[in-house]
Amino acid sequence: MSKILIVGNVLKDTYLRLNEHHEDFETDANGIKWINWGFDDSDHEFFSRESVFSGAVVTLEVLKRFGLDAHIYNESQSDIPSGTIKAVNFRYILCAGDQISYLVPSEKHPTKFTATSISNDYSWIFVDRSAIISRELVTNLLQAIELQKNTKLAVYAPKRINKSIEPLFERANLIFTDHPISITNTKAEICEISETGAKMAGKSVKFRGLRKTALFTHLTTYSIISATILGSKIINKSKEDQLLMAKMNIENTKLDQSLPVEKLEELAAEEKASAVNLSQMAKELVGNGKGILAADESGGSIHKKFESMNIPDDFDHRRDYRNLFFTTEGLEKYVNGVILFDETARQLSDDGRDFATYLTSKGIIPGIKVDKGLANMPGSTEKYTLGLNGLDERLEEYYDMGLRFAKWRAAFEITESTPTKNTVYKNVEILADYALKCQQAHIVPIVEPEVVFDGDFPIEHCASITGIILKELFAELKRKEIDLTATILKVNMVLAGKKYVTQSTPKEVAEWTAKTLKRYVPEELAGVVFLSGGQTPEQATENLQEITNLGPYPWPVTFSYARALQGPALEAWKGDNANYPEAQKAFLERLKANCAALKKSI
Repeated sequence: MSKILIVGNVLKDTYLRLNEHHEDFETDANGIKWINWGFDDSDHEFFSRESVFSGAVVTLEVLKRFGLDAHIYNESQSDIPSGTIKAVNFRYILCAGDQISYLVPSEKHPTKFTATSISNDYSWIFVDRSAIISRELVTNLLQAIELQKNTKLAVYAPKRINKSIEPLFERANLIFTDHPISITNTKAEICEISETGAKMAGKSVKFRGLRKTALFTHLTTYSIISATILGSKIINKSKEDQLLMAKMNIENTKLDQSLPVEKLEELAAEEKASAVNLSQMAKELVGNGKGILAADESGGSIHKKFESMNIPDDFDHRRDYRNLFFTTEGLEKYVNGVILFDETARQLSDDGRDFATYLTSKGIIPGIKVDKGLANMPGSTEKYTLGLNGLDERLEEYYDMGLRFAKWRAAFEITESTPTKNTVYKNVEILADYALKCQQAHIVPIVEPEVVFDGDFPIEHCASITGIILKELFAELKRKEIDLTATILKVNMVLAGKKYVTQSTPKEVAEWTAKTLKRYVPEELAGVVFLSGGQTPEQATENLQEITNLGPYPWPVTFSYARALQGPALEAWKGDNANYPEAQKAFLERLKANCAALKKSI
């Protein structure tokens, strides 16, 4: 069995969970809350006081769960016997909601180590994040490793690196860091850790829904991650598995009860299978010569539709309207997926099942619109999309409801002065944040940057603006390490604005659209789906046909229409369910026409 020596400090953390409703909070420009806690005669209420060990003890506990013979070295130059762990530094941690602040000693206890006092059978020495690294510690560690030629060294890099510490990195086999560092003279593997993920040797993972609970400080979080990676490395797991097991541990562990290696292996295997399934599901959504039905109109959008036809805008009529499309016989022959609105996902079909379950039973993948609509940019009429707040929790609920993909729309209007660079960047940054949250929740993201069809602009200008947006979008998706094989782009066709004097022909639309997409859309993307964007049903189909004729493309191309599929059916239905047969016939005609357009002309 491998034997590991942990060099670090044991901390004693005392948590005071404050009554956040009693305290006087101030919010800074970044939206962070701070306690306005003056030293006066006022009381500060707390619900509970709890003390726990942290620091090197957390690392010890994780490594022992791997079945490893791990020990902490202490200041008395011997291994700490079981049951006699003593803290050398003390902290008070103030907790109010999800806010945490620390009261720490101004003089911290240095980490001690004597080279000649340890045995010669340690396979690894790990300088833990809790260690306070001094020149003396570095010298003694290097002397110890010189005496033990087969001992490997892992080091958690401190925030402040000086010349005296660099020799430790030169000798290290593995270096952990949670801040930018520049180390040139080392052959060590470097693992970068943050609150959102970890990466090493070209591999990376993103953490899902990491919660800042009262007992998880930064030190505890990073100790669990680094110790899991070290433990899995020692038992000869691959780089991918090392990172996955760290992800599983930090997402599921408790402070004093990390997961055993058997459970980590099981969860890591499930995570790998899920990642493969996500890419496969994205392919299923855009393949087989079928499209995606967008039945996700928000309350305001559907109200306008109903109002124009004097249909009551109430819960039952909205349900009947959605039910009209979902119960159309043979729907599964023409669509791979359906995008739902939150209300719709909770409504029931005629047989009493919720719509997500009903669609799944027909072999159709149900999805969900998750953005919360548009808001004005500060001091501007340009728009950005709301909805990131609380998205993690909503995605978790949607997954449990059986929804397997999501959609997020950003809208860009073309005028003489818009869209501005600031608006483009803010929206693509939000789209990338949304996509990351989706994939962390095992949901396929559809990113929809729409250049709005309204306006007075030529097709060439639409191509230019669309290209700028797509270039920035995919740069941001790449920067946030979004898996493009599990991502779908929903995008406007390139065409002149509705108010422009010369309207675009289908051939022009196809040529400019094909040229723009081939230039800016990466080949590894799962697929491209077009929105109809205010076109007539016939126009959307004709343009789709011409775009298909210019294929093949590096990715599947299909449609994700709302109005262009539903419009004729709505006119036939008129809010009266007796008109279902006629309305469903009109709906099927549009579905068949668009699926036929996906077949390249000879």
